[in-house]
Amino acid sequence: MDTVLITGSAGGVGAWTVDALSDAGREVVAVDRETPPTDDRRDDVDYVAADLTDYGETRQVVDAAAPDAVVHLAAIPHPEDHAGSRVFANNVESAYNVFDAAGAAGARIVWASSESLYGTVFAEDDWLPDSLPIDEETPTEPEDPYGLSKVVGEEVAAAAARRHGVPAVSLRLSWVTLPGDERRREARETFDPATAEPSGNCWSSVDVRDVVSAIEAAIDPETEVDGHEAVLIVSAENFLGRDTAATIEAVHGDRPADCDLDGDESVFDCSKAKRLLGWEPAHSWRDEVETDGESD
Repeated sequence: MDTVLITGSAGGVGAWTVDALSDAGREVVAVDRETPPTDDRRDDVDYVAADLTDYGETRQVVDAAAPDAVVHLAAIPHPEDHAGSRVFANNVESAYNVFDAAGAAGARIVWASSESLYGTVFAEDDWLPDSLPIDEETPTEPEDPYGLSKVVGEEVAAAAARRHGVPAVSLRLSWVTLPGDERRREARETFDPATAEPSGNCWSSVDVRDVVSAIEAAIDPETEVDGHEAVLIVSAENFLGRDTAATIEAVHGDRPADCDLDGDESVFDCSKAKRLLGWEPAHSWRDEVETDGESD
């Protein structure tokens, strides 16, 4: 039975990942700053508290677990509620410590990178890439500490893969939404191109269940990964139900001259995820619309 160590296990994505992998029969070691109350723990999961910015603690936890794979989800998730230096230091230090310890243990590395590394999400000025759709070859040009921490994190993952000879996959996630989250619905219902603020990710998102399926594919030993690979993990369409290119032009006042988008498809091209991981998004905001009886 495979052992998987999951950091950030108390977070939204982390908790879903712990449940999914444990239900699939894997031995799960759930790591966070604090262990959950006894009543919130699963009997089939080992819970460990650790400060992942401390290399000694991180190495001890990973060595004790002897995992086949490490899924690194722990991070400060955006630059808006913390000092920028704290966001950058926390995310980069924990990434280095986790990836180096995982590599030394011979474990496969999978972690939550972000669309923010392209630079559009938290940019001071309204701007778009030179061309759309965005793929893994699009230049990364962040101005903010969060996006920059993800650029550096991917380099750290690549270094760990080289040094230790283990596969490493950086999942470039869009805005992760959970079932029942009303924020997409509210954004869609109140959207007006004439007054809308420019969206750095052009109204993209991804369902947490699709994130979990990408993680499962990336840690699967049958998935062949040579060194480090970065892949975009995003829903197939924007969550507005509007023509993407036309909406970008209406809100931003312009669109890239090279803009090859069809209808409401996402600005992020996930074809590499399909080639490398056999992954495609299975969930859409429309699923909830149909379930709740909401009309477009």
